[in-house]
Amino acid sequence: MNSTWFRRFTTAAGDGPRLVCFPHAGGSATAFKDLARALPARFDVMSVQYPGRQDRYHEPPFTALAALVEAVAGELTRELAAAPGRPYALFGHSMGALVAFETARLLASRGELPSPQRLFLSGRGGPGTSSLPYHLYDDADVLDDVRRLGGTDQAMLEDPDLLELVLPALRADYRALGTYRWRAGEPLTCAVTALTGDRDPMMKPEDAGTWRAHTTGDFTVKVFPGGHFYLYDQTDRIASAVTEQMLTAAAAA
Repeated sequence: MNSTWFRRFTTAAGDGPRLVCFPHAGGSATAFKDLARALPARFDVMSVQYPGRQDRYHEPPFTALAALVEAVAGELTRELAAAPGRPYALFGHSMGALVAFETARLLASRGELPSPQRLFLSGRGGPGTSSLPYHLYDDADVLDDVRRLGGTDQAMLEDPDLLELVLPALRADYRALGTYRWRAGEPLTCAVTALTGDRDPMMKPEDAGTWRAHTTGDFTVKVFPGGHFYLYDQTDRIASAVTEQMLTAAAAA
């Protein structure tokens, strides 16, 4: 495994389906540590580590979403091609939902891998549902938005030394989101599950349904109690939903 781009948080990699997880803006691979440990041991859960955070702090973060997607897709292709025929799915939260979706589109256009069995797209509506000028936000705007959404240790935001560590990645991710432009194309053919919290200040539960237009495959919406970072409080329920849908797809295949 390319230890630069992917992390595992279990003692061993399962030999069953793979789940590749994409974190939120400013987030790191550890955002999915609890979910990885809540899923069945037979799953192989890989979390993407973007540049500019944690052990990749000294690498410049991407400021354009397309460039990030290109890099992730290349690394993922090499990783998945080593086990041809093994089923996999992608799970992205917030900005990660957009990165996962665009990664799936790029992989489909290249045709080097089979399609993922399913995309799990969490905490964000489909392309075109959000057009906020995130790239124009200054540091105060970014931090205000992070506080509004929650999910980050609020004490960390008041510590100048810790802020110095996390702000570069946050700035870069907000710029990537603000400059992203949806380019229409053929819809995906894989199944999609859209997930959201019922009190998410970033989106309404009905916004999850906007992903329906982006696939010709099966489509499901799952609504959980909580805000934008509902997944931290609903780990077991999310793990159950992911398990059911991935194992059902594997059995059908």
